[in-house]
Amino acid sequence: MRGNGNPNPTAPATSRAFFLPDFCATRSVLAVVLISEIVAIVLTLARHELEHGFWTDLARTSMFLLWVGLCGAAALCYSRPQLARMSVPQASATALAMLVAVALLVSEVTYRVGQYWFQDMQVGVARLFPVDHASFLLRNGFIACIVSALALRYFFVTNEWRRNVEMEAHSRIEALQARIRPHFLFNSMNTIAALTRTDPRLAEEAVEDLADLFRANLRETRNQIPLKEELEVARLYQRIEQLRLGPRLAVRWDISSVPLDTLVPSLVVQPLLENAIYHGIETLPGGGTVTVTGTRHADRIELRVANPVPTAGGGAGHVGNRIALDNIRERLDLAYPGGARVDVTEDNGEYVVTLAFPLLQPSPGPGT
Repeated sequence: MRGNGNPNPTAPATSRAFFLPDFCATRSVLAVVLISEIVAIVLTLARHELEHGFWTDLARTSMFLLWVGLCGAAALCYSRPQLARMSVPQASATALAMLVAVALLVSEVTYRVGQYWFQDMQVGVARLFPVDHASFLLRNGFIACIVSALALRYFFVTNEWRRNVEMEAHSRIEALQARIRPHFLFNSMNTIAALTRTDPRLAEEAVEDLADLFRANLRETRNQIPLKEELEVARLYQRIEQLRLGPRLAVRWDISSVPLDTLVPSLVVQPLLENAIYHGIETLPGGGTVTVTGTRHADRIELRVANPVPTAGGGAGHVGNRIALDNIRERLDLAYPGGARVDVTEDNGEYVVTLAFPLLQPSPGPGT
């Protein structure tokens, strides 16, 4: 493994995300339609006297608001790239002006249609359209200005709240990683120090493995990495520990059923392997085997790390496990809120930690 210094494309963005939602998305269009209909129902119910009956008045109001809402969404959709390059005040003012202009344009078209298209029809049909030109435009423009300003403020506040939550979660992840790395570094340096006198060549290999390991982990912090990279980090750690424990340590990997491009939070397997070796294998005079098993269940992944422990008084050897397990549990909860779990069992001389979380694979890039 060699670092090239290039920023990782999967790293979380540090720039401020654009506060307006993507109105080109189907979900946003559906939300505009539903909100327009709800507002139309409220306005219709609020009228004391319905000149043309409830359903006729509702249909008229719904048609007008749908045109205003969908045309405004289309304007924001096509102007989104330009708005995203502006500052927040400039983008807000421009979007507000566009939405008011759209409302005035639809109002003007509605008035013209009522004046010219239905001028020869029955009076009852023609009265479905406005007759006071100036009042109709001013009223609709004023309402559009208020509603659009409130909506833009809501989008901005929601975006800032989401951004703050993501930044806080990212900071907590970095803090958890900082708590894990010194512990591992301390153990690794002790191993290398012991090897410098007995086998300098192996000590040099251990230093190279340690450098590769920290090059992989100290690059730009990422919330999630492919499982393949996480396993490479764990195997680097295994090689370092293998130098210290020799034939007392064996690790069996059984992860063929799990897609290696599955995204996982970084540093979830290596700390479990470290605990299995330090609190399990090292406490046994004859050593033992750590088994790392990965299974896929529909849209979920399970990673299981099992190691033997002393049958008598083995509980004391696992006190230190709690720090790493709490860190991993919190990291999984940050990555998959309410969708992951960490199970710990100890039975018949075997200590087992099982991580379960949703299957998440990277989206295919362009041209794939």
